[in-house]
Amino acid sequence: MVTSPLAAVTGADGFIGSHLVEALLDRGYRVRALSQYNSFNNWGWLENVARRPELEIVCGDVRDASFCRTFVEDADTVFHLAALIAIPYSYIAPDSYVQTNIGGTLNILEACRSHATRRLLVTSTSEVYGTAITVPIAESHPRQPQSPYSATKIGADALALSYFNAFGLPVTLVRPFNTYGPRQSARAFIPTVISQIAAGKRSIRLGDLRPTRDFNYVTDTAAGFIAIAEAQGLEGREINIATGTEISMGDTAALIARTMGADIEIVTDSERLRPANSEVLRLCGDNKLITTLTPWRPKVNFAEGIARTVEWFSDPENLAMYKPDIYNR
Repeated sequence: MVTSPLAAVTGADGFIGSHLVEALLDRGYRVRALSQYNSFNNWGWLENVARRPELEIVCGDVRDASFCRTFVEDADTVFHLAALIAIPYSYIAPDSYVQTNIGGTLNILEACRSHATRRLLVTSTSEVYGTAITVPIAESHPRQPQSPYSATKIGADALALSYFNAFGLPVTLVRPFNTYGPRQSARAFIPTVISQIAAGKRSIRLGDLRPTRDFNYVTDTAAGFIAIAEAQGLEGREINIATGTEISMGDTAALIARTMGADIEIVTDSERLRPANSEVLRLCGDNKLITTLTPWRPKVNFAEGIARTVEWFSDPENLAMYKPDIYNR
């Protein structure tokens, strides 16, 4: 009897992680999913993932090295997504980002090294590039730490690559550009626009509308992770998941309003503005590497993805889980 491969996913209770868990299960994997330990026994967005015999949910914390060694044991592939990701909160709580994003990654690297894990994918972010110097942004683009968050991700990336170079750990850096879709945190731009409109507001409070982003629908991002994991010879590589297109925040808000049939005015909320030198003004990714090395291609265009996201957030049961009146750092 052939046993399905076991994938261990940290950050599985989060936005991208929960969608990746679903995609892996649909692909035929057994999945060990990490939900951050809490006394409420709440599994985050894994609460929305249908229970299956092939899914094992484990509660723990990547900041604990002993736990990490237990979590990755016997896993064929480890997907490391666990991280603190909200940029505004990194301005006021940077130490927690160092502990989770750098320390947690170190613990996973050591755990995979001790168990001779066959494949490890460490999640990076397009924020490591900072404001684009050249477009589209290839993996060779300079790193520019424009926030404490991006600095910790640059540090985690460097640690991961050092384990490949020093110890031969089969690690690949996966660098998604801006992912959006159902279950995304309200701190992100698209959910904050949708949730305010869906809650009946027409004066929409936002930050800077000038920056551009390269948006990936969440199922495309999850498919990118799996395509990279299943490809051969990508150890030691850094690989973007990007569409190669960009749209401004202002145009994104306008598209959402049209999709929702809402006539809105945008009010600049100073609390939502990043410090001037911290704002990443332009992100547009080069996807030549992933489309050359894997079969992956983005499948969901932006207008369709926005429509799907609006539909999900507009469901009263889903909208009730958000707080449109409160700015979530």
